[in-house]
Amino acid sequence: MNKFFKIYLELKEKIENKQYRSNSLLPSENDLAREYGVSRETIRKALLLLLENGYIHKIQGKGSIVLDVHRYRMPVTGILSFKERHEFLNNEIETRVIENKEIDAPEFLIKQGLLKRGEKVIYLVRQRIIDGEAVILDKDYIKKNIIEELPTEKVKESLYNYLENDLGIKISYGNKDFKIEPVNDEDVKYIDLNGHNHIAVLRSDIYTEGTDFLHYNESRHRVDKFYFSEFARRTNDKSNN
Repeated sequence: MNKFFKIYLELKEKIENKQYRSNSLLPSENDLAREYGVSRETIRKALLLLLENGYIHKIQGKGSIVLDVHRYRMPVTGILSFKERHEFLNNEIETRVIENKEIDAPEFLIKQGLLKRGEKVIYLVRQRIIDGEAVILDKDYIKKNIIEELPTEKVKESLYNYLENDLGIKISYGNKDFKIEPVNDEDVKYIDLNGHNHIAVLRSDIYTEGTDFLHYNESRHRVDKFYFSEFARRTNDKSNN
C-alpha cells in the first residue's frame, strides 16, 4: 500500500471518529510530515484524497478545515416542508422569521412568466438554525391573490402546514433547480458560513392542484452541512436493446 494512501486512511478514520472534529484545522503539512516521518509531497497526496472525498476543505492562508462528514440528507425528490424533512432527526432545530411583508412582484419572477407586473407577493425570509448554527436561509415569494396574509407564528412552525391545513390549499407539484453559487451579502449576514465562499442553492416554483402558480422558494444551504439526494429508476426501454 502506498504511504500516502495509508496516511489518508488513518486521517479519514480520525475524522470519522471525531478525533479531528468538524470545523477544526488539521495539523499543518509540516507537522503531519514530521508525525508520519514522510515528505510534504506525500502528505499533500494524502490531503488531496481527503479533499476529493469530502473530508476537508482547503482555505488559502488557513489550511485544511475538517468538514462535517455526518451531514444532513436533503432529498430533492418530492415537495416537503423543512419540518417534514427534519422531524426525524435528533437535532435542536429553530426557525427565525427575518421578514414577512407584502412587496411588488420581483422582476426575475416576471421574466420567468410566473407573475405579472403589478401583482403582489408576500415575501417571507426564514433563518434555519440546527444545533446552534444558522445553516439555511429560506426565501419565499407567495402569490398574494391566493393568500391574504401569513401569521408569523404559523409560518415559523410550518408554511405548508398553514397553507394546507388552515387554508385548505392543495399543493400538487413543482419544478426544482440546484446550483452551487458564490455567497452573497444575505448569506454573510444570516448564515454561519464558517469560511466557506460558496453556497448550495435549491430553487423551486410550486403549483396548486388546479395548476395555479402558488409560490417560489429559494433555499440556501451551507455547503458542508448537507448532501442532496434523489431517487432514480432506470426505465426498461426495449427499443435500445
